[in-house]
Order: sequence, then C-alpha cells, then structure tokens
Amino acid sequence: MEPEAQPRRPRTAKKILIVAVVCLLAAVGGVFAAVAPGLAGAVLESEAGSAVRTSPGLAAPVVAPVKSDAAPANGAKQVNPAAPVSLKVSNGTIERVTLTSTSGETVEGSIDAAGTGWTASGPLKFNTDYSYTYVVKDGAGRETSTTQSFSTVSSSHEADAAIYPLDGMKVGVGQPLQIIFSEPVLNRDAVEKAIKITSSAGQVGAFHWHSDKMVRYRAEGFWVANSTISMDMQLFGVDLGNGQIANFNKKVNIAIGDKKVAVADAAAHTFTLSINDQPVKTLPVSMGDKRFPSARGYGVLMEKKRYDHFRASSIGLKPDDPAYYGDVDVEYTIRLTLSGAYIHQALESAYPFIGNTNVSHGCIGFAPDGAAWVFDNMGTGDVVHIVNTEGDYAAHDDGFGDWNIPWSEYDN
Repeated sequence: MEPEAQPRRPRTAKKILIVAVVCLLAAVGGVFAAVAPGLAGAVLESEAGSAVRTSPGLAAPVVAPVKSDAAPANGAKQVNPAAPVSLKVSNGTIERVTLTSTSGETVEGSIDAAGTGWTASGPLKFNTDYSYTYVVKDGAGRETSTTQSFSTVSSSHEADAAIYPLDGMKVGVGQPLQIIFSEPVLNRDAVEKAIKITSSAGQVGAFHWHSDKMVRYRAEGFWVANSTISMDMQLFGVDLGNGQIANFNKKVNIAIGDKKVAVADAAAHTFTLSINDQPVKTLPVSMGDKRFPSARGYGVLMEKKRYDHFRASSIGLKPDDPAYYGDVDVEYTIRLTLSGAYIHQALESAYPFIGNTNVSHGCIGFAPDGAAWVFDNMGTGDVVHIVNTEGDYAAHDDGFGDWNIPWSEYDN
C-alpha cells in the first residue's frame, strides 16, 4: 500500500518569498511596474515634489541642503563699518540679496559668476542697524529666504580727526603735516600704515607722535622749495585701539612756497630774512627781556592778523605785576607759539629800544615799517631761527617746534 500523499505547502511558501524578493529588487531597479502589476499605477515621488525631504527614501533623487555662511553673523553688534559684508553658499545658488538700513538706505552688492557668492560694494555707516535678507535655491529648484540683522559701531566709538595744513593750502618749507585725532590712538602702526605721503621732490619723512592724539610728519630737512606734498589717508575703519574706529578717508594736496628762513638774533637785535638761501633784508628788533627771554631754536610761523588784541592776563600777569601791560591793540601779528610768542609791530613805548635793547615779553617787536614788510613777505610755514637768547626751547608742541627735535629722535 502506497503511503498517503503529504501537503506541498513549503514549496508554495518558497515561491511566494521569491516573488516578494523579486518585487523588492525590481522596485529598487526602477522596473517596479513591470514585475508588480498591482503597483503599476503608483507615481514615484521626486525630491522636487517635497518641501522637506532631503534624506534617502523612496523619493529620488536626494538633494543636499543648501549651506550658507553670511557675514556679519546674525545679531552681531559693534560691527566695523569697513568690515566686508558677504554671503557664501554651497549645494545651491544665490538668487537675490538685499542689505538695507533701518532708515531704508540700500547697500549695493553683486553676485559672482558662479552664483555662489555675494559681496557688498559700498561701505556701511556708523551707528546704524542693518537688515540682511538673502534667497537661495537648492538643486531641486526650491527657494529659501533668510533674514538676519546686525548693527555697526556706535557713535561713542567713532573717531574723527583734524588735519593741517588744509587741502589746497600753500605753506612754507618748515610746515610739518599734522593730524589730531578725537580719540586716543593705541594702534599707531596701523594708523601710520594707512597714511601714504609723497613729495614731488622725492623727500621721505617720518611720523612723530607728540601725544596719543597728535601725530606730525616731516622730512629730515625742510621741504624742498616749490615742491608739492600729497597725503592720502585711508583711515576709514582703522581700529585706533580700545574699540575706537576711524571714520574717514581723505586726500590732501599741499603746495610748498619759496624757502624763507629768518634769523632773529637777540644779542645783535636784528632780524635777517633769506629767501631761497639768499639774504634779502635785515631789520632792527627788540626781543624778550631777561624775565621773559625769547625761546631759542626754530619756530614755524602760524596764523597772521593785520590787527590783534593782546591781554596781559593771557600770560598770567596781574595788575600789580610791574610787567603788566593790560589790554592793548597790536598790528601786523604773526604767531610763533600757542603760548603767546609773536612777531608784531612793537608798542609805541618800545620804539626807542628797537635795535638796541630787549624789552618784550618774549615776542619779536619791529618798528611799523619793518613789521609791515615782514607781514607782507612771510607767512604760514615760514621759519624763524632764534639765536643768542637766554630762553630755553619752547615745548615742541607749543606751536611747530618739530625742527628742534634731532632727526634720530624724531624718526622713532
């Protein structure tokens, strides 16, 4: 008797398993509709059809997310207005960028040829809030907009400066270039590197810091007569130190006149002017007396006034002092120092002493015709060398006493 036939279920189950594997492989291979008729009507979801999917799955293809790097960082404070504003992206392109201040002013910029970088082309302003919006597109064509904000250096950290001589001025051969900053300068090297000074005569000079706010520049010798000096200051955004940022760029062109150097001799009571190294006139003078001797050394003429008013109190004299002269009107004045030394027409009471005795309070006094001649023939930047006086040098920053500093010390 033949044995009873057994059920053939395992073979059926095996077939079902093989079909399932084939279907799965077919789906992965992109021929799912051919081997799985039950799913032939399904549509494959593309990455472009999803606003969120960026990881592998049934969707195809997978698109990498756009990565962006914007500067300044979102929420940044005290941003240097000279700092670059930029945007760099990868895995996508930049569609548009807008950079605007809270007052509505737009800062222009440009996208590079590859579409992956944007840079602002204009400087920012101090003490201003900015809104920075950029739109990027990924490989599937989806756009994303991002808005950031930042603010620039506040007014309390904005530094300005006064420059002398002024642009277009004509001065004498002894005139140093001067910059006085509104805030102390700690980063002196950075400031000096941002200033380019050139002479048509090829002279090279040096900076000398008289204080943490004032720097001057001169050559080793007087400027060459009838040359020109150009000063190009690219200081906008330069960090002066302690968070203080310079707020300006400026170019100054200065004309140098004839070489005019006068020698004022306190012992001989004479004032001799040479023009381009040729003596042209000697005049009698009265200079500072024993109590107020004229300061020795080189002085550079400053401002001129046809009429001026002197007050004895301005140099510390009181009515009970024998040297007190009250308030007087004076003619043909040219300043030598900030503390009150002048070239001027002497007071009438001093006329008998001109050419023979020193009776002034440190000034160089002339007879009326002599004072008028000097006033007409000398001016800002011209040099007076005072010799044979018992007076000491005036402070180097009491006027322009830079020529009294040895070059070895000045160039430090």
